[in-house]
Amino acid sequence: MKRIIKLISFSFIFLVLSTLVHSQDNSMDYLPYMDPWQSFSINKVPVMPLERAVVNNLEGKPDTLEVTTTGVSEVTVTATDSTILQQQKRLLDIDSLKRMGITIWEPRDKPTIQLTQEQAIGYLDKIVLPENWKEENDPLKMEIERLLTEAAQEKFDSTEYFLSTYRYDSLKIPWERFYNWDTLYFSVPTTSIPDTILAPEREATLTDTTIYIMTGSLGRLIPYNPAFPFKYASSPYQSDSLYTAVNTLLTYIQTRDSTEIAITGRGSGNISVWLNSRERAATRYWLKSDVGDSVTVWISSPSRNTLDLELEHGVNFRRPILQSSYSEARIEREEIDNTVLLDAGNIYIKRQYWKTRTDASFALNQTGMGNWVSGGENTIAFTTEIIGYADYNNKPKKLSSANFARLKYGVVASEEYGIRKNVDLLETSSKLNTKAFGKFDFSGYMLIKTTIAKGYKYPNDSTVVSKFMNPGTFTLGLGLDYKPNRNLSVNFSPVSYKATIVSDTAGIDESLYGIEKGRKTKHEPGMSLLFSNTWEVNKQIKLVNNLQLFTNYIDNPQNVDIDWEMTLTAKLNWFTEFKLNTHLKFDDDTKTLEYDKEKNPVLWPDGTQKKNARLQFKEIIGVSLVFKF
Repeated sequence: MKRIIKLISFSFIFLVLSTLVHSQDNSMDYLPYMDPWQSFSINKVPVMPLERAVVNNLEGKPDTLEVTTTGVSEVTVTATDSTILQQQKRLLDIDSLKRMGITIWEPRDKPTIQLTQEQAIGYLDKIVLPENWKEENDPLKMEIERLLTEAAQEKFDSTEYFLSTYRYDSLKIPWERFYNWDTLYFSVPTTSIPDTILAPEREATLTDTTIYIMTGSLGRLIPYNPAFPFKYASSPYQSDSLYTAVNTLLTYIQTRDSTEIAITGRGSGNISVWLNSRERAATRYWLKSDVGDSVTVWISSPSRNTLDLELEHGVNFRRPILQSSYSEARIEREEIDNTVLLDAGNIYIKRQYWKTRTDASFALNQTGMGNWVSGGENTIAFTTEIIGYADYNNKPKKLSSANFARLKYGVVASEEYGIRKNVDLLETSSKLNTKAFGKFDFSGYMLIKTTIAKGYKYPNDSTVVSKFMNPGTFTLGLGLDYKPNRNLSVNFSPVSYKATIVSDTAGIDESLYGIEKGRKTKHEPGMSLLFSNTWEVNKQIKLVNNLQLFTNYIDNPQNVDIDWEMTLTAKLNWFTEFKLNTHLKFDDDTKTLEYDKEKNPVLWPDGTQKKNARLQFKEIIGVSLVFKF
């Protein structure tokens, strides 16, 4: 009976309110501005854009609904009775609201954020803009700026620790706080199943339902947390994007950077190993005992901050026989007074300024023939190359020096021509640097090149064209040296001097090397550029380029002397490698005799043979035995 009375009361209220609504103008297509509590019948609601619509049950009025849209003030919609509510249930259904474009609050899973290095840098560049921060010198902002700077540098440590331990979860803001939400209360008719057989009729009831729907979004959110470093938050997952971008760059820098360490002991001196260089090449180290016995240990760096030690294959250990007693063994004991402190000795650190190493390679080629109809001859060719390096680095004094010497010599022996020289080079270089600014050093260098044995103009083996220090080339230079990393060096010397010497002018034609007849030396002031680059194609293949350019300020400065050597090596195993070496030279002062296609001399009108400066090229390819120590 009470339920019937209540339903009649609600119906009466709906009827009164409906009468008031019908007195309004119902001919509009869109809702005009209305007072917040102005009402109209729910079945007379005109068509309106509901992308931003909100439907609310007004507090204290269970059968009164409120519809709010963008640009229109609140409008109250009153249902006259439960029948109308049942007819409009489809409109108030949650799925129907979604299809109408209304955003309803629902639990969401945090999206997965992945950034490349470039995307992380671009994102953090926008984050560190001053207008995003409360304080100009906020610690998080300063460290992110330093991270962006260090991403283009070589090493960093404290920034990594700060950013990796920073509590990014303290910056998190729930995503729903970036939107305006309203609650929607409505009743949905439901039918209950009778509990007993005595009451077979089903009973219809109204069930209260509450949902949250979005009324608008916030472009910026200012948190109440005073420790929040930003002026405002601009997106729901800003802290997660910040964390992902920072860790992307941290991972990139950790993968990129390398550290060189020195291995010392009783073994064969000091050797250098690069950590995190992504190069799995192993270095041999002879580990010696106190009695002089030694064993081979291979040292490599398979991953970041990891050393891998492997014993040489085929090595077995045998322990000495355990003896039960030693009749002459004595133990000396020293009484220590524990009431006083022991004297502590000073610890002296011996700095390692010099690093040396030597590389040697040997190549042997042999051709043998017997009754070979196609023709040919038996030959044996031998080529050796020995390179020694001595590098000095004094960081406290900002002084460094790079020195090397190279000997390259090869011969070929055949039945018809005997033994002939085909490769002959002796050179040494020394460069002294002191810190200037950034990646630049003030630099001075000296370069000497010559041969070690006599060279002949084959097939004529009676005419000597070269020997030790004939010719000899000296080059000096002062300028700047740019070295951004350990694999690249560019030396520019605007103040340079080049001297060419042929002391034995009686036996060697000095004009072949640009020296005037009757003189033994040629002096050239000018400018030089030295370019040295090592490109590690992968773990096994390496390409080395050395380019030397020189121009004479006084005599034809447009003619540039070129000396370019390229060496490509591919490791086959730990002691053999494939090597391709090319050497290209051009010197406008070095003249060679000119011949026509029939190998006849080309003469000047006065009857002398023509001489021209031409490109000189040499190429060597083969498999070599390699030793490093």
